[in-house]
Amino acid sequence: MTGGERRDLATGLAFISPWIIGFLAFCAYPVASSVWFSFCDYSVLSPAVPIGAQNYIDLANDEVFWTALWNTLFFSAVAIPLGILVALALAILLNFDIPGRGVFRTIFFLPSLVPMVCLAVLWQWLLNGEVGLLNNVLNVPLEALNALLGTSLAAPNWLADARYAKWGLVFTVVWGVGNAVVIFLAGLQDVPRHLYESAEIDGAGFWQKTLHITLPVLSPVIYFNLVMGLIGSFQVFAVPYVMTGGGDGPERSLLFLATYLYQNAFDFWNMGYACAIGVILFLLILACTLVLRSLSERHVHYAGK
Repeated sequence: MTGGERRDLATGLAFISPWIIGFLAFCAYPVASSVWFSFCDYSVLSPAVPIGAQNYIDLANDEVFWTALWNTLFFSAVAIPLGILVALALAILLNFDIPGRGVFRTIFFLPSLVPMVCLAVLWQWLLNGEVGLLNNVLNVPLEALNALLGTSLAAPNWLADARYAKWGLVFTVVWGVGNAVVIFLAGLQDVPRHLYESAEIDGAGFWQKTLHITLPVLSPVIYFNLVMGLIGSFQVFAVPYVMTGGGDGPERSLLFLATYLYQNAFDFWNMGYACAIGVILFLLILACTLVLRSLSERHVHYAGK
């Protein structure tokens, strides 16, 4: 390496040094520390004591951990596909040239700007079993159906019934799909118009054009929203935590891995155990992302390939 190349390298490193320092201080070091503390008995207030893999052994025998893991997987399996489906449908509808299109786009995007705590409080009232708006709307057809069939159907008490608590949380995800809608709308602008025109000449209808043109062209955007939705759903914390007043919900139905991690770290001061949960959560997200990556090689079509 010549003297000029060394000077150029030193100059480049000097320019990116703030990012390197920030990455090492706020990303690399916390991750490495979490992995180390996951093999320790550590309560923050006292020095860490190495205990090998005992935290992971305890996790394998922890019924509460398995409940949190199941809740997280179930919520992700329901919320991610439903959220993407709703966002994609809204984006396609909002892509039509209709009067007031900009107003409708703004309306559907606004919920995604609501802070998580405000979102949780809002839906806590909407899902209230006695005075919630959702149940007041559902009670009208249910009362008519009861009068017709002689049944006694009633709207569920969403946040107080373990059978419906996670479904109530799914509503909050679907309500806040504005960011995904905007990304899908941006992707729809890249769909070549001549493909639609050629399909129309061949007699293709709306659904045929959607299935054979829109979705294949949007596959990279769908993949991106799927990965981001996966990461977000596995880390769900603020909304269920506020909804339950810092608890787990009925029969721990709203206890997720991120919540259980927080409880062990800051309620029980068992930081080593919490770090082990964090490592498991990271590996779970990494594994699911790698699976999606492998599937994308056959189902995601990029322009020019």
